[in-house]
Amino acid sequence: MTRLNELASEFGMVERALGDPAALADPREYARLTRRHRELLPLVTLLRERDTLEHDLRGARDLLTDPDMRELAAGEVQSLEARLKTIEAELVVLLLPTDPDDAKDVILELRAGAGGAEAGLFVTDLLRLYTRYAEQAGLRVTVLDANESDLGGASKVVAEITGEGAFRAFRWERGVHRVQRVPATESQGRIHTSTVTVAVLPEAEQGEVQLDLAEVRIDVFRSQGAGGQGVNTTDSAVRAVYRAGTPDEIVVVCQDGRSQIKNREKALQVLAARLAERERIAREARERNERAAQVGTGDRSEKIRTYNYPQNRVTDHRLEGDDKNHPLDSVMAGALAPIVAALARAQREQQLLHMDTGPEEPRNGAA
Repeated sequence: MTRLNELASEFGMVERALGDPAALADPREYARLTRRHRELLPLVTLLRERDTLEHDLRGARDLLTDPDMRELAAGEVQSLEARLKTIEAELVVLLLPTDPDDAKDVILELRAGAGGAEAGLFVTDLLRLYTRYAEQAGLRVTVLDANESDLGGASKVVAEITGEGAFRAFRWERGVHRVQRVPATESQGRIHTSTVTVAVLPEAEQGEVQLDLAEVRIDVFRSQGAGGQGVNTTDSAVRAVYRAGTPDEIVVVCQDGRSQIKNREKALQVLAARLAERERIAREARERNERAAQVGTGDRSEKIRTYNYPQNRVTDHRLEGDDKNHPLDSVMAGALAPIVAALARAQREQQLLHMDTGPEEPRNGAA
């Protein structure tokens, strides 16, 4: 059985399972089946279209022997063959491996880097950009913690992004973002360069990370207000400290909600995502060492994009040609989708370069 047939068979089983009352009674299983049905539907739709076109193509070729229908049939054959060729290419793309984290919610961390107060101001600019982009993608952004400055910037912002495909929408944002502009406090009109580091952490699923609560210290305190739903009047903010005082220490603060219990749950959730990200980075570092192919300094410290205000241009350094530069005013208004699409397309092209078989028997697993 080919991989395509296996996936078509799986789609049939998923459809039958969705009609089973037992699946409806289990919300988690029903959500998993619904997600898998949605993932497989484009592929199965193409397979069904391919079967129909192949049937029509056989009929059109039979008409080539009829003198009265030959010219019409020849045009039909050419059209059907072109569409079948397109479908085969689309099937190859759908069979490329995808990131298992794509559908997960996201913990987004923005931290001011070089540039002082100007970097802090760009943190809030990026948060505004991401909020607009998320709204356009049907996602929700909730700020969990923010260290704000007097000038309206922030040295750090932690936010949660929820909704179908949140990680897929934001996965390309991790790295160092550089901004070039004249700060409002610059009297001589000189252009300054500042940086902001963005981390995109897929939320860890239950059981994915073994978090020993004995290694976590929980502190409660009164919310400072900024970044939440207003200033709390009770000690509802929570600080979770993992392995305090050791090189492994991780500190997470959550003061968004007015409930200490909910803030504690969210802080532990963010902590689990941070631990999962730490494990991912360590795993990738081991793999790079095994291949003896270090590239740059790693995802978290690569300069991925420059926002040039004087030239009204955003340059993504991972792209080439016409995909590389975009209008800054459009991007800052939330129009990240063209950049994300170009990055995803570039990744697919790289994956295709490493495939030496057709869509029926791809070397890697399915989407």
